[in-house]
This record gives sequence, structure tokens and C-alpha cells, in this order.
Amino acid sequence: MPQNLRVAVQMDPIASVNIDADSTFALMLEAQARGHALWHYHPRDLALLGGRVLAHAQPVEVRREKGNHFTLGAAEELDLGQVDVVLMRQDPPFDMAYITATHILEHIHPKTLVVNDPASVRNAPEKLFVTHFPELMPETLISASPAQIRKFREKHGDIILKPLFGNGGAGVFHVKPEDPNLNALLEMFTERSREPLVVQRYLPAVRQGDKRIILVDGVAMGAINRVPAAGEARSNMHVGGRPEPTTLTAREKEICAAIGPALSSRGLIFVGIDVIGDSLTEINVTSPTGLQEIARFDGVKLEQAIWDAIEARAGGR
Repeated sequence: MPQNLRVAVQMDPIASVNIDADSTFALMLEAQARGHALWHYHPRDLALLGGRVLAHAQPVEVRREKGNHFTLGAAEELDLGQVDVVLMRQDPPFDMAYITATHILEHIHPKTLVVNDPASVRNAPEKLFVTHFPELMPETLISASPAQIRKFREKHGDIILKPLFGNGGAGVFHVKPEDPNLNALLEMFTERSREPLVVQRYLPAVRQGDKRIILVDGVAMGAINRVPAAGEARSNMHVGGRPEPTTLTAREKEICAAIGPALSSRGLIFVGIDVIGDSLTEINVTSPTGLQEIARFDGVKLEQAIWDAIEARAGGR
């Protein structure tokens, strides 16, 4: 098993993280506890020069102490081809800046292990990758065509409308059969973006919760249930969703078994999937969350399993 790995963490500014909820912070604490050296840098500090991938990075120490949760060392030009692991953990949106970062990191992977695999992250955006498993999903349309969207609505009546590359529940609308605002919503989305929309049959089971299941190297390891607030169609916790302890149903185990091999073979070590009722709705590979919530309910530190998987892959390169 590899010891004392050099780990660079590509993430949003560490000063702004919520240490009681942030999964990247939990991963950093676990890496540090194992004796791995950590550097922190922002995606804007990434550079490709003459085939070398460089980052304007700072060594970092972390601690679970509010208001004093990190110490940064002197900035340096870090050659990411000379570190052992890069954690690609910046939050979406999954835009061209995000996609460019995956192209740059491909220059060093897998000699430097990038988690998750940058090519797979680029090729598996959450609301598109899931469509490779239609038998597990609610009926879903991806289209920019108002005619196609209206036809889908005529068939299903009760639908969810959301941006293809959105995140965190932003821009998600529950359009009920009697709602007259569909055309206005389509006009708004068209003005803001040329991207297609995701339209799904509404699942009433969301009132009982939207389950986030964490898979580590393709194996289901833990879950939380997120219950929407009253009058809210979204279950995301930062918009009022309430986390609850949960266990996996037989159907959810079936879903995880069906998609697990595809995740592992693509180097998607840390993945969070969303399940409503008996249906898979998203496969989150960019910057999954949920580690600390699961730890609070179940007492299980999934960051340990993630680092076991990373160390096993790093040792086998």
C-alpha cells in the first residue's frame, strides 16, 4: 500500500467551505490522517505549458476547527506530473471551464492518478450519462425543441423541467398539468442558453424523499434520504431539503449493481447517484457530496473507503 502520497486538491477556495458539510474537507482530513501531503489550488491556477501541467498551489493543513480550519503555506509552482494524486473537486457548473480542466488533467492521468478520471468526468455529465441506463430511469426527454417538449407534456401531464448542465437544484421546475407557464419557461430557458433541457415524468415518490447513494469504485457504501420542504419540488439540502437516515431497498441495490461496473471501469471512484422511488434520476461524478451527512447518521466514514480505493489504484499504476 502506498505511503505518504503527494496529493493536490483542485477545489473552490478552502476558506469558504462549510466544515460540517463539505465532502472535500472530509477527504482532506482523512488524507492528512494517513500521512499524505496536501496542496490546495483553484482551477484558475491550472496551466498547461510545453506538455507539463502546472498549478500555482499552496501546501495546506486542515483541522476540524470552525474559523480556523486550514493553514496555507507559501505558494509554489507545483508540477502535477510529479505528484501522486489529484483530486478534481471544484463544484459545477459543468461549463467550458470545467471541460477545459478535464482536457488539461488528461495530460498527466493515469501516471498521476486523477480522481475522478478526467476523461470520464467529461464524458459522463450527470444528466446525460444516466440516459445509458433507460431501464432504470423515469421516462426522460432531452431536447431544445418546444414541440417535442409540449408533446412529452401532453403524454405525461405532470413533468419536471430542468437545465441539462445545472446543479444544486437551480432552475428546476415542477410543471403541473394545469400550469399555464410552460411556454414562458421555454422562452426563458431559450433566452439564457442554447443547450437542450431535461424533461422528466414527475415522480410523486419524491415527497417521501430523493435518496443520495454513494458508490465507491462501483460499490454502494451508504446513503441518505433528502426530503423536500413543504411546497418545494427540490430535495437539495441547501434549498431546505431535510436529510434523514435510510437503508437501501432491494430495487436500489439492483440499480447500484447494474451501474457499478460501468463506474469502476471508467475510473469513477467517488460517485453519488440520486434515486426517487424505484427510479434512477442522476449519476453525479463531478463533485459528489453526502459524506458528512452519512457519517452523522450511520457513523460510517466513507472517506476511508474512498482513500482505500485511491491508494489501491495509486499503488497499482
